[in-house]
Formats: sequence, C-alpha cells, structure tokens
Amino acid sequence: MVAPAVPEIHEEEDIYLAVDARTESLQTLRELGPPDLAYLVKQPKANSTRQTGVYHHVTGIDASSSASLAAYVNTLTFSPLDKTHKVVSGIYCCYNAFSHLDMRVEVKIPGSLESYCIDERGDKRVATDALWLETFLCAVLRAYLYADDGAGDAVKKIVGVRRFNPVTNTEMEHKFLDAAEKLFFLGRQLSSDPETQVPNTVSNHLTTGILKYIHTTGRYTSGINLFEKLRTRDVEVSSLLARVQIMADEEVQAVRLMYDALQDVPMDYALLDCQADFCQSKGESEMALECAKRAVTAAPSEFSTWARLAEVYVGMEKWDLALLTLNSCPMFTYQDKDTPRMPQPSRIMLPILAESILDEIDEGQPKQGDPHDYVHPSLRKIHAANYQGTFLKAYNLLTKIAAAIGWDQLLKARSEVFVMEEEYRVERQHVSRPSHSTERETNGNSPETETDSGSVNGPNGDATGDDAQSPLERPEHTVASEVVKSGSEDPDPSHSSYTQFQNKRLCERWLDNLFMVLYEDLRIYTIWRTEMAQFRQQAMEYKKSATEWEILGELAQRLHHFDESIEAYQSCLATRFSPKAMRGVLKLYEQRNDTRGMLGALIRLIAWQYRWYSEFSPELLFMVRKLIEDEGAVKVRSIVQATNLPQAVLDLTHQYCQLCATFRSSGSDT
Repeated sequence: MVAPAVPEIHEEEDIYLAVDARTESLQTLRELGPPDLAYLVKQPKANSTRQTGVYHHVTGIDASSSASLAAYVNTLTFSPLDKTHKVVSGIYCCYNAFSHLDMRVEVKIPGSLESYCIDERGDKRVATDALWLETFLCAVLRAYLYADDGAGDAVKKIVGVRRFNPVTNTEMEHKFLDAAEKLFFLGRQLSSDPETQVPNTVSNHLTTGILKYIHTTGRYTSGINLFEKLRTRDVEVSSLLARVQIMADEEVQAVRLMYDALQDVPMDYALLDCQADFCQSKGESEMALECAKRAVTAAPSEFSTWARLAEVYVGMEKWDLALLTLNSCPMFTYQDKDTPRMPQPSRIMLPILAESILDEIDEGQPKQGDPHDYVHPSLRKIHAANYQGTFLKAYNLLTKIAAAIGWDQLLKARSEVFVMEEEYRVERQHVSRPSHSTERETNGNSPETETDSGSVNGPNGDATGDDAQSPLERPEHTVASEVVKSGSEDPDPSHSSYTQFQNKRLCERWLDNLFMVLYEDLRIYTIWRTEMAQFRQQAMEYKKSATEWEILGELAQRLHHFDESIEAYQSCLATRFSPKAMRGVLKLYEQRNDTRGMLGALIRLIAWQYRWYSEFSPELLFMVRKLIEDEGAVKVRSIVQATNLPQAVLDLTHQYCQLCATFRSSGSDT
C-alpha cells in the first residue's frame, strides 16, 4: 500500500523536549494513552555537529517487539524533502496502558538498538515479552479507537498524525485476537467509553476495540470463535457473543444464547440491554420495555441502561415516561481521549503526498482572514455542537422527541411531568408566606440567549418550520431541587398540601439546561429556514461562508431535519471541499442506494484522509466493504476506475477494495 507522507514537527533549539514532555505526562494518563511518538535527530550531511529534533505521532504500527518499532524508525531515515540532512538517531515511544509504562526503542544510525520502558516516575525498567504483548494490543486498540470516522474531526484534533491499518491480513488478525484472548480479563484496566461509569469484563476499551474490528472487517467467524472460547471461562461474555452473532445475521442462535445465559445470570445488565436492543430493532416494543426495565434494575447507576429505557419509551411514543426516564439518567463528566501535550515547536512541515493531490480538495481551502472563513457570532456560540459522552446521547434523545411531536408539545409534556418554577412560586405563596429563596433564578448554567436581530439572530419562528412567522416559545425554567430543599425554608408539613404538582418530579438542572440549548438550536434553525424562504421568494441568492454552511448542516442533522442538512452540506461543497459536508452527503447517497454517488464521495474522502496522513479509516473501510457485499467487487472496482479522476487517487480507493479481498469479505470474489 502507498504510505502517507511524513509530517515533520521541528525542535531546533533544544532537542528531545517532546520526549521529555511525554515522560512528564505519563502520570496524568487515564485512558489508552496518546498516539505513538516517533522522534528523529538530524544533522547536516556536511561536517557539522548542529543537531535538530524532528518528530510526528503515529498509530497502527506493529508494536509486538523492539525490532518492529526499529524497522519503522529505519523507514524514516530517507526523506525526499530533505536531502541536506541525515538521521543519526531515533526514538520510538509506545504507551502500554495495561502496565502504565511507555515502551521505548532507541536506534543509533548506523549502529545499536536499545529497548526499555519508562514508568510514571520517569524511571527506566526492563522491557519483557509480557510487556510487549500488552503494548502490541494497546497499539491496535488505539489505531481503531483513535481513527477518524471520515468527517475529519479526529484528523484536525492533533497536528500531523500518521494513521496506519494495524491489521492488514489474516496473519495479523490471528496475532491480534490471540493477544486479546490472553489479556481479555485484564481489559477493565484500560478504562471504557465515557458512557460507562465502571469498566467491567464486557464494557471496556478492549471489548469496544474488538467489536469495532469485527464490525469494520466483517470477520464474524473469527469474533464468534474468540468469544465462544472466552464464554467457557465467564458466562458474562455471552452478551458480546450475542452481539457478534446478530451482526453476522445468526439471530436464532443469538436469541437462544441470550435465553440460556440469562438462566445462569438473570441480572446481567449487558445481556438484558442486548435483548432490549434486539427486540427494539424487530419492532417488539413491549418485549424491549420489559428487558430495558430489568436492565435498569440490574444496573441503576449506569447511563446506558437508562438511556435504552428512554429510547424504548420514545419508540412507544410515551413522551412523559421518556422525559422522566431521561431525567433519571446518571450523567458523567466527559473524559476525553489522552492527547499529547507538546512544547511549542520551532516550525511545522506538512508535506502533501503526490498520490493524494486532487484539485477540488485543495482549492478554496480557508486561510486566515479570508472572507469565506467568516462565521456569524451566533453560529459560533452553539452549545450543542460541543456536547460529548452522556450529554451528547441525552441531547440526541431530547431532539428525537422534539422532532416527533414538535416544540410546543414537548414544552407541554415537560410542564406536565416536571414542577415549573412559576407554579412552585404560586403554590408556595398560596400555602405559606413567600420565600425569598424561591424568587431567584435557579438555573444559572443555562446559556444566555441572543435577542438581537440579524442574519441569524432575527425574529423567532416556529420550530417545525411549517409557519415561519409564528413565535418560538422560550421555555420557562423548572424549579431546582436546591430551591425545594433550601435550608431557608421551614420544615413544616405544608409541602404535603401542594395539590397542583404532587405527582410531578423535580427536573435535574442538566436536563433543564438541555431544554435551553435545544431552544437555541431550534431558534437559529428556524431563522435560517425563514431567511432561506424569503430570499427564494424574492429570487435572490442566499449567501453564507462554507464554514457557516457546514455548521448549519450539523445543526439540521442534530435536529433530525435530514433534507435540510443535506442542502446545507451541498452548499458548503459548492464553495469548497469539506470532509464533514461530504460525509453528510454520503448519507444521502446511501439512503437513495446510489452506488455511483457513494463511491464518488468515498474516493474523495479517502483521498482527503491520505492528504492528512491517514491511510486507514474504519468507517470508510466498512462502507467500501458493504458496497462490495451488495454490488460485488467487480462492479465496485469498475465504477471506481470509470471515475474521471487521476489514477493515483483512484488507486487509493482500490487499496481499500484490496483489503476486503484479503479478508475474503462477502462479494469480494464476484
């Protein structure tokens, strides 16, 4: 395969600062660790002792031994961009999240090789075979879990990361799954997704990585074999086995397995959640409801079980119960992936791989101060775009309800199940003297809303867009528990006489805040659609910058307005290429079963990934595999080859097709 270009981040004054910074950060790492660090020391070929440090980050390199890491360092010794310097030494650093050690290989060129590991205190330790096995597995997991989904967010997060596919053939797959089997029951040490409060045997980064690998490559038989062996040691693994069987369309076996396993562990919440998910996918809402309720009983402190129950209620159109369930979700502070904290470099070189050059990708890209990079202040302040983890999932559930019943009905349902601030104040005044503590604003966390008019801050409109002139009602605050339980109140029994809301609940402050954020999203969306309609009515062009179109596309997508999001993304692409916008348009082609459109989008996304040093995106590989499964490899390759783009760019997509053939994916031989 064509390797991505090599980005270079330079340290010209003090070398090894990046390595020292990595050492200092070891004690703060909580997840899988940062991407690997490849650090080179260069000096001029002419007689000179002045040395320069050059480094980049990388994922997907075989970290099973010091020799494999040294081999990667040796591939960096020749640089077509720099013929005046030579590499005299290199260090490769790869984090072992099991043992909390940084495995390092020092290479002298030409000459010696030394491998060792650094602990959290910065002390050297001996690198054993057992540590290398752990490091290899961590490297594969990072490659999958830190990969970009095609939209470019992960690529933009850290400058200059080379991303390789860690498993390129069945031999490497066997090596990966063998290591996963040996270390499986240590997986909880690796932490877990931000939605999981306590990592356990079946919910951690190791199991997430294995499932993502199986989903991406379609190697279901390998996954089933792995989990069947592990299930003999712990019946809880049955939930993972059932998920893979469902992926592989072996649903009868999966149902039998879940039934049998629940006879042994009737309160295994992962199994119950798997059952609820399966029943929901088959439209069996009542059965899904019973499973989801049992899962909540089994794991009341886990977000995923409550979120599943809320999803089931949404599917059953029981909006009041969905809101109450959502209000009960335990929310966790988002723990981001470990990222490198590097000192300020002297300069950065980001070369372009010749094979990835495509005019429509490179032309029109924003530069500092260019007019098309302007973003209206109201679009910059959209809070929902920054949600992660449990808050993102909770917000998605809330937007689903809003999309189904409309803003007005959502507010009505909210006021029926939660105690509103105004009614609490009125009721308190009715039964006792007014309390000053109840007259203050209780939800200070809610974002300030814009009230001025402008291109996006104009008059309010209807949330559904049916009548753009009708006002969008601003949500009132619910009463906070701090007010009800305020120490300034008399502990008299008069609370029991609150007849108006005796069956209502107190709304959690975070959920009250989500309503305010949703109001802002709907308000901006409504103004945008109103302005669009007015400009069309007057036969005038509605102008926005490419970045603004991208933000509006995301906004419409969050609110489940699919057609409007596609319209915004297409307007963005008409101005300049955006991987996020192209990823959105790809969904349109997928919905329409437009094979040519999908492949056209995939070719461009794969080229963009290579442009930014990534030869591997699991989501893009999955889409190529599914197209081959549906249409056959010959047809897919023919459509790619018939595309009027440079051959070198097409070959990058052919490499993805070749991976599917290597793994003998369904359809790869037709």
